Amino acid sequence: MLGSSTKKKFFSPFFTQSNLLCIWVAILSSRFSKGSDHYHGYIFAISLGLASILKSFLDTQYTFHLSKLKLKLRSSIMTIIYHKCLHVRLAERSKFSEGEIQTFMSVDADRTVNLCNSFHDIWSLPLQIGIALYLLYVQVKFAFLSGIAITILLIPVNKWIAQLIAKATRSMMEQKDERIRRTAELFTYIRTLKMYSWELIFASWLMKTRALEVKYLSTRKYLDAWCVFFWATTPTLFSLFTFGLYTLMGHQLDAATVFTCLALFNNLISPLNSFPWVINGLIDAFISSRRLSKYLSSSECELGMEKKGYPSGNPENMAVIICDACSTWSSSDEKDLSLILDNVTLQIPKGYLVAVIGEVGSGKSSVLNLILGEMRLVIGSIHLNGSTTYVPQIPWILSGTIRDNILFGRNYNSTRYSDVLHACTLDVDISLMIGGDMACIGEKGINLSGGQRARLALARALYCASDIYMLDDVLSAVDAHVACSILHNAILGPLMNLQTRILCTHNIQAIYAADMVVEMDKGRVKWVGTPSDLKVSSYLAFPSIDNCSISSEVQVGERSSISVEAEGGVEVDNSYNLEGVQGTIDAETRKEGRVELLVYKNYAEFAGWFITILTCLSALLMQFSRNGNDLWLSYWVDTTGSSQKDYSTTFYLGMLCMFCLVNSTLTLVRAFSFAFGGIHAAIQMHDRLLNKLINASISFFDQTPSGRILNRFSSDLYTIDDSLPFIFNILLANFVGLLGIAIILSYVQVIFLLVLLPFWYIYSKLQFYYRSTSRELRRLDSVSRSPIYASFTETLDGASTIRAFSSEDFFFLRFIEHITVYQRTSYSEVTASLWLSLRLQLLAAFIVSFVAVMSVVGSQRLLPITLGTPGLVGLALSYAAPIVSLLGSFLTSFTETEKEMVSVERVLQYMDIPQEVVRDEQLYLNWPSQGEIQFQNVTLRYMPSLPPALRGVSFIITGGTQVGVIGRTGAGKSSILNALFRLNPISGGCILVDGINIAEISLRDLRSHLAVVPQSPFLFEGSLRDNLDPLHISDDRMIWNILEKCHVKQEVEAGGGLDMHVKESGISFSVGQRQLLCLARALLKSSQVLCLDECTANIDTQTSAKLQNAIASECRGLTVITIAHRISTVMNMDNILILDQGILVEQGNPNSLLNDDLSRFSSFAKASKM
Repeated sequence: MLGSSTKKKFFSPFFTQSNLLCIWVAILSSRFSKGSDHYHGYIFAISLGLASILKSFLDTQYTFHLSKLKLKLRSSIMTIIYHKCLHVRLAERSKFSEGEIQTFMSVDADRTVNLCNSFHDIWSLPLQIGIALYLLYVQVKFAFLSGIAITILLIPVNKWIAQLIAKATRSMMEQKDERIRRTAELFTYIRTLKMYSWELIFASWLMKTRALEVKYLSTRKYLDAWCVFFWATTPTLFSLFTFGLYTLMGHQLDAATVFTCLALFNNLISPLNSFPWVINGLIDAFISSRRLSKYLSSSECELGMEKKGYPSGNPENMAVIICDACSTWSSSDEKDLSLILDNVTLQIPKGYLVAVIGEVGSGKSSVLNLILGEMRLVIGSIHLNGSTTYVPQIPWILSGTIRDNILFGRNYNSTRYSDVLHACTLDVDISLMIGGDMACIGEKGINLSGGQRARLALARALYCASDIYMLDDVLSAVDAHVACSILHNAILGPLMNLQTRILCTHNIQAIYAADMVVEMDKGRVKWVGTPSDLKVSSYLAFPSIDNCSISSEVQVGERSSISVEAEGGVEVDNSYNLEGVQGTIDAETRKEGRVELLVYKNYAEFAGWFITILTCLSALLMQFSRNGNDLWLSYWVDTTGSSQKDYSTTFYLGMLCMFCLVNSTLTLVRAFSFAFGGIHAAIQMHDRLLNKLINASISFFDQTPSGRILNRFSSDLYTIDDSLPFIFNILLANFVGLLGIAIILSYVQVIFLLVLLPFWYIYSKLQFYYRSTSRELRRLDSVSRSPIYASFTETLDGASTIRAFSSEDFFFLRFIEHITVYQRTSYSEVTASLWLSLRLQLLAAFIVSFVAVMSVVGSQRLLPITLGTPGLVGLALSYAAPIVSLLGSFLTSFTETEKEMVSVERVLQYMDIPQEVVRDEQLYLNWPSQGEIQFQNVTLRYMPSLPPALRGVSFIITGGTQVGVIGRTGAGKSSILNALFRLNPISGGCILVDGINIAEISLRDLRSHLAVVPQSPFLFEGSLRDNLDPLHISDDRMIWNILEKCHVKQEVEAGGGLDMHVKESGISFSVGQRQLLCLARALLKSSQVLCLDECTANIDTQTSAKLQNAIASECRGLTVITIAHRISTVMNMDNILILDQGILVEQGNPNSLLNDDLSRFSSFAKASKM
């Protein structure tokens, strides 16, 4: 491994200094006694300085080459983790949580890289200790064995502590994975959680995980404190026992022996203190490397599908052949297979449009995932003939421009691009967006409506021009008129009609337009045939065409202006200009200049002022006791040398014992107070950050990618938990060490004060120049790290889509670009650090030479002032020798502390984010009792610079009635719910519920008294019971009753009942089943007001009809507001509201409006018959 040769060269100058010091002090002592005038003293004094200079150059070279190796290794590990993410199928990946995989990238990669340091230290530190002990033997013979005995006694103690630390670290990392997973879940679905008023419940679950993590972190930190105590007190105990035994053996102490030994003790301090950290670093690296190995050894998607066992016939005419396939979502490590698809045999001819139909949870989406290779094929075979593209049921949208999302890394062809936009009816939308197709899309398409996201994903597949198109329910997210246009212009149009198309759908027109229909039922192929034979299928209890879908988009001629309203709640930012397009996602800000004193003050407050003062005071007193110990030794040497012993040897040893005892006690206090303070600060910062974020306004999350928030909770909090207290401890030790050296040198050699001022001037200039650079580099480093995590998180979500498009290489190169930028900033940090280190070490070498030369001059009585006795001068030089490393170490630790404080600074940035106004007013116990809702001239803007999403909307919903809200994309349908739930503050008017202005009600009380089924179904990892009733208000009988009415009881019973484990994001269920479970959750809430946001979009028409009946019966007497896609959904309602561009243009009874040929609702109904 690189760097080992340079490391070996390091020892020669390192220990030559000690030998030179021994000779030089001996010459100096003889000069004091004999007054000799030869030049040997000058030669050895200068040699001391030259040895320091040689050491500086070798040390810098070693660090530089090792740092380069670490950078290469880090980029390689991060790249291979990302590469694995691109190639591991979803079934195999299910054994790892998303939080765990993110921890691999954010924490485990860095820990594994630190093995480079520990690898060399594990052999070089014992070698340094061995050489130092040999030189001690030369000085004090076998007396040094007493010191070795102390060291040997501590070895089993430290080994035991190291084992405990390893165990605590493993447990801590497991809890950290779980915490990051929960954090990702919380902030990914924060909009939905706020509507449910569940953010506090999720935060409490997260806090429980954090408490366990902190428990193991505390164990580790307190064990580290014991390590610090044992190793920090070793040199003091070493000197006490060595010199004590040496004098008891009858030897006389002299300056040369004592101060050469002191220099060797000082040389021992660094390797002895470093050793426990090296062991901890190795333990961390091995744990992380094992975790990474487990992930990296996961089997990948096979590039070539199994080609055995074809059925009879010509396979060349077939696009897809599936033979007796049984598949599961379980990983290869799981014994419980729980087959999702059972004995599926299917042949799809080339060029066919195949409609895959079936009830919710029948296995439609699983068939597509089986073909794509995302599921684990237990037995059977699959053969694909041609390239594939895939449009998932929940569209995966990239952060970037609309054009980036459509091109997906392919070359731009203007003709095909225009044809694709027209076929997917995106041309009008894009032409009216500010910025056109260069308009920026937020994370997960937050600033697009559900229909626009679906069409954008379809456009991407269409532009790719593959042989096989797999479309998972693309028509359910769009409205009837748009669905008709997409069906004829895209799916049946010239761009796609010659290719094989596999379409999972509930859309009747698409089913009748298909060449082949495949009906799925409970994971099996129930029936295959043509649409004309469909009547024999039990699936077709189809309602009339009138009831199949609703046009909530106006006819093409009426689509005059598209305001891109986010159905999720945000609009596209209007601040685009000709020179550059600016999106709704703000670029991550970074502060400039030095880290403000306020940041340090805040950190001290988080740690606690008492513990901060106690730590600083104990560190100062610890250093003074150590200096006192050395001064007492110097006094002992001088009295022994002058043959004027005032006290007995026992008295001198007794005083040494006292200094040793005081030093050990203060070391223990310092170590434990630092551990306690660091843990307390970490707890306080995490809790405060979490509290601020869960109370943040929804607009903050719309403008901030979740990857950026996760960066704070993973990398930045890991720094605050672990490395910041560690480096702070080193900084404090270095500072008090330097203070002690300065005081001793000034006391021994007054002339040193003359050098101190110019030396301090040069030193301050160097460190100021370096610090200003290193701070910005660390900030750049943090900012350049965020795109890596954001890209990684995004890829985790869309890996199956990327693989379906065979776009792994494009995304891999995109990730490499992020890594390259990150590497550049890191490399600049390393070189800047070494630039400073070399200059500081050269400066310190000058000090060593100066002190040595001045001591020789003083011994010749050439100056009018005395420069101390041989004992004091020897002490001064033994203190001056380690100043080389201590000065560099001080500034390095100071700069590193400042760099680490950037993490505190970044966390503090989120302490001032805009908060929701949460009042504490108590509601009436049974509010709302009637469910009457009044909108009085309500105006809503998502941003002050944007046009209103609702413009003076006024209506009254009578309590206990059912009302449908319809309108085209961007009309403001979801804005009605946003205003009602106060997700976005209204800029004008008021909303009354049962006569009470909701602005005067506590925000969480308001949301907790309203029930909602969101547009995107939300299930979290945990038991199904917790998913349905996290507050544990309902009993099992009530839950089963509601599940039966929502037609998911059978699936839940088959899955293991209410205690079944729901996997992350609810992937155990189909999207339709998730929507049914969300409806069951809302019905369990027993609220007087129920809001349904397109909740039947992914459900087949038969189940949808049953659900409408269930809602009608269960919600009799409740106020129900439904944002609908199907005519059947609103036809039986008491009233409907029709919105257009944020204006209420029509309202009334649906049957009355249907009979009015001039009404907008009538035109919608006609369009739906198509």
